[in-house]
Amino acid sequence: MSWMSWLVTLWTCYAPSLHLVGLVGRQLGLRVGFQGVQTLNCSRWGTPSDKGVFEDGDVILGGLFSLRYAPPTLDHEFTQQPEYKSCTGLQNLPLQYIYAMVFALDEINHSSTLLPGVKLGYRIHDSCALPAWALQAALSLVSGDNPSCNSAAEYLEAAGIGAKKGDPPIPLIIGGDSSITAQILSRILGPLSVSYTASCPCLSDRQQYPNFFRTMASDIYQAQAIVQLAIRFNWTWVGAVVANNDYGLTAVKIFQEGIQGAGVCLAFVETLQRETIVSDARRAALTIQASTAKVILVFTWYTDVMQLFLQLAKLNVTDRQFLASEAWSTSSDLLQEPVSRKVASGVLGVAIRSSFLPGFESYIRNLNPSLRPDDKFLKEFWEKQFLCSPGITTSSASLPVCNDSETLARVHNLFTDTSQLRVTYNVYLAVYAAAHALHSLFSCPDINNPPGNNTTCLLPNQISPTELFQHLSKVKFITPQGELFYFQGADITAKYDLLNWQKTPDGQLKIALIGRVDGFDLHLNESAIQWSTGSNQVPVSVCSESCPPGTRMATRKGEPICCFDCIPCADGEISNKTGSPQCDRCPSEFWSNSERTACIIRQLDYLSFDETLGITLTAVAVSGVTVTTAVFVVFLYYRQTPMVRANNSELSFLLLFSLKLCFLCSLVFIGHPAVWSCRFQQAAFGISFVLSVSCLQVKTIVVLAAFRSARPGAEALMKWFGPAQQRGSVCLFTCIQVIICIIWLSVSPPVPQPDFEIPGLKVTLKCAMDSVVGFSLVLGYIGLLGCTSLLLAFLARKLPDNFNEAKLITFSMLIFCAVWVAFVPAYVSSPGKYAVAVEIFAILASSYGLLFCIFAPKCFIILLRPEKNTKKHLMAR
Repeated sequence: MSWMSWLVTLWTCYAPSLHLVGLVGRQLGLRVGFQGVQTLNCSRWGTPSDKGVFEDGDVILGGLFSLRYAPPTLDHEFTQQPEYKSCTGLQNLPLQYIYAMVFALDEINHSSTLLPGVKLGYRIHDSCALPAWALQAALSLVSGDNPSCNSAAEYLEAAGIGAKKGDPPIPLIIGGDSSITAQILSRILGPLSVSYTASCPCLSDRQQYPNFFRTMASDIYQAQAIVQLAIRFNWTWVGAVVANNDYGLTAVKIFQEGIQGAGVCLAFVETLQRETIVSDARRAALTIQASTAKVILVFTWYTDVMQLFLQLAKLNVTDRQFLASEAWSTSSDLLQEPVSRKVASGVLGVAIRSSFLPGFESYIRNLNPSLRPDDKFLKEFWEKQFLCSPGITTSSASLPVCNDSETLARVHNLFTDTSQLRVTYNVYLAVYAAAHALHSLFSCPDINNPPGNNTTCLLPNQISPTELFQHLSKVKFITPQGELFYFQGADITAKYDLLNWQKTPDGQLKIALIGRVDGFDLHLNESAIQWSTGSNQVPVSVCSESCPPGTRMATRKGEPICCFDCIPCADGEISNKTGSPQCDRCPSEFWSNSERTACIIRQLDYLSFDETLGITLTAVAVSGVTVTTAVFVVFLYYRQTPMVRANNSELSFLLLFSLKLCFLCSLVFIGHPAVWSCRFQQAAFGISFVLSVSCLQVKTIVVLAAFRSARPGAEALMKWFGPAQQRGSVCLFTCIQVIICIIWLSVSPPVPQPDFEIPGLKVTLKCAMDSVVGFSLVLGYIGLLGCTSLLLAFLARKLPDNFNEAKLITFSMLIFCAVWVAFVPAYVSSPGKYAVAVEIFAILASSYGLLFCIFAPKCFIILLRPEKNTKKHLMAR
C-alpha cells in the first residue's frame, strides 16, 4: 500500500462500523481498502511520551518540528510502521526553531499586557521530516494520554473531532514544517495550525484548507520577485532546474505566467527527483552546458543543488549565473563546499527575511540540561555537542558524565547563531499570533456579542475552534520588534531578503544582503552585487542579441519569441531604440536617414539649371532656338527666291516663329516651380505647338487646293485659300487652344506642390495637375491637329511635283505623332523631376523633327544647290 493509505490505516481505529472508516477516508480525500482487516480494536499510535518538550499551562499549544531526518524509501511506500529509532541525526537549526517557540511563550507568560493571568504551555514533538510522523505526532497532541481507543466515540474523541473531558485542550498547533504536512493536518485535524515554512500557493485556498494559517509567504511572491529580476537585468533567455514536486513545478508555472508579454523566455525546464537525483542532476548539467542560457533558475532543495553543482563541476561549467529560491539561498552547507566556489559564485537569491530577537541569543547561550532536566531534546544535543551525558543516567553507556563546566557561550554552530533569524522568526511570529488571538478571545465582553448583552468571559477550557478561527483571522498587532503583523486570509504580507553569494579575499563564499522584497515591490542595490563574472558587469543571457536602432525583430519560425533575427527597416521607416519589435513610418514630410534611426525633413528636389540633366536640356533648347533663328535668317535673306516663295513664305516665317516659341517654352519647365511658371509653362507649350501644327495643316491644305485648282473647272477653289484665309485659319485653330488654356487655368490651374508619394529623401517639387481634364484637352487638341495634318499630308504626298512639300510635312508629322504617343506612358511612369524631363524631351524632339524635316531640305537647296532654286526646276514633273 502507499504511504498515504498506510497512514490512514494506522490513523483510523478499526471500529465495528465501516461508516466511521468511510468518514475518515472522505476527510482525507483518499480511497482506502481494508480487505483482510481482522481486528476491531486499535492502540493509539503516538510518539513515545519521553520524546518531546513539554510544559503545562492553562492553554496548551502544540508544536511540530523536523528535528531529525529519516530518508524515505525509493518506492515511496512503507511496509511497516516506522520506528522512532529510524529518525537519526539531530539537526541544529530546527532545534533553534523549537527554542524560539519556547522563548516566545516565556516572553508572553511574563507579559503583563498579553494574556494576563493565563499561562501558555506547550507540547512539542519531532515530526522527523515525514508526513507520517507529523500526523502521528499531531494525533498524540489532540488525543491526550489515552492508551487505546476501542470504540467510535473514543476514536472521535481522541482524534480531536469530539471533546474529551478532563484533558487540557490543544486548540492550535505550530506546524507543520512542509506544505505536504500542512495539507494533511489541515484536512484531517480539528485544531487550527499555523505553519512557519509551508509555502505552497495551494494553501491559500480557504475552501480546501479552512483552518490553516502561516507566517511563511506564498511561493507566488518569490517567483514574482525572480521574474522582476529577470526583467530588470534584461535576461530574456533563462533556464530552469526545479524539484519534481509541487514546490518546483508550481514555482516554474508562476514564473512562466509572470514573464508572458515581458520578452522573457524559458530556454529549458529540467526536473530533479530525490530518488534519482544523481542521474537527474547529470541530465540537467548536460542541458545547462548545451544551452546558450547564461542565467539558470533553480527551485529545489539544497541537497539536490549540491548534486547539480557536482555534475556541473565535472563538466567544467563555471560561467552560469544562478537564481536561487529560498530553499537553498542561505544554505551554509552549500556555502562551505569547494564545488560551490567553483561553479556558483555570484548566486542571486531570494531568502526568508531575517530579523533580530532581543534577548534570544542570551537565552540560547544560557540553556543547560541541569536547568531543564525533562528536556530530552536539549539533553541529546548536549551529548552530541560535548560528548558527555548531563546527569547521573546516560543514554549512552560510553559517554562520561558532564562536569557542569560545559556551556554554550563558546559554541558556534547553527543552533547558537542568531545573527540572521529567518524561519526562527517565523516561528516566533506564529506563537505571538496565537497568543493575540487567544487574548482577544478571552477578553470581556466577547467581541462577537452585541454591546449591552450580558456576556460571560470564556475560560481556557472552553475554547471553540470556530471562535478561535475568527479571532485569529482578525489578528493585528505590533510585534516586540515594532513590526505590524496581520493575516490576509491564510497568508501574511510577503517579505524577503535579496542575497548575493560573494567571494571573500581568502576565496571563501559569504552571503551579502543586496535588497529586499515587500509584497510585489522589489528594492535592490545593484552596485552591491558581485556577479558570476567576478565583476560588477551584469551577465548577458539572451537567445538573440537585441536588435540595434534602425532594425526590427523578426521571430524565427517554430522558435520562442526571444529568438529572432534583426531586419533593417525599410526606406521611410525608423526604429530609434534597441530591441524594437517594429519600424515606425515617418510622416510624409520626413524621410528616414541612412541609418534608419531618425526621421529627417525631406529635401525639395526639382529639375534645376545647375544639374547635368538641366544643363543638357537647356543646351539642346538653346541650340534649337539658334538653329531656328539661323533658318529664319536664311529664309529672310532668300525670300525672293522661288524655293521660299513657292512654299508660302508667310506661313514658313510663322512656322519658324512658332518653333522658336516651342524651343523657348521648354526652358520654362526648368528651375524652381513657382505659381506663375506652373501656369505659364503648360499654356505656352500648348499654344506654341498648336500654332506650329496649325501652320503645317494650312500649308498642307494649300498644297492640296493648288493641285486641285489646276484641274478644269476648279479655278475658283484657290479663292477660298488665299493669304487672308490662311492667316485666319491659323488664328482660328490657335484661338481654340487659347480658350481651352484660359478656362483650364481659371478653374483649376497647376500649382507647385511637393510629391510626397514618391519615396526617397528628396521630394520632387512639381506643378501638380489638379485638373487632369484640362491637361488632357490641351494634349488632345494638339493630337487632333497633328493627326489631321498627317492624314492630309499623306494624301498629298504623291502629287506630281519635283519638290512636293507635302512629303516633308508627312515625315515631320510622323515624327511628331510618334514622339507624343511615346510621351504619354513615359510621362506617367517617370518619377519626380524625370517626368518633367520627359515632357521637355518630347517638346524638343518634336520641335527638332518639325524643324529638320521641313526646313533642312529647303536650306540644302538654297545654300548648297542654288541651281535647283529655280521655278523651272520646282515645277518640273
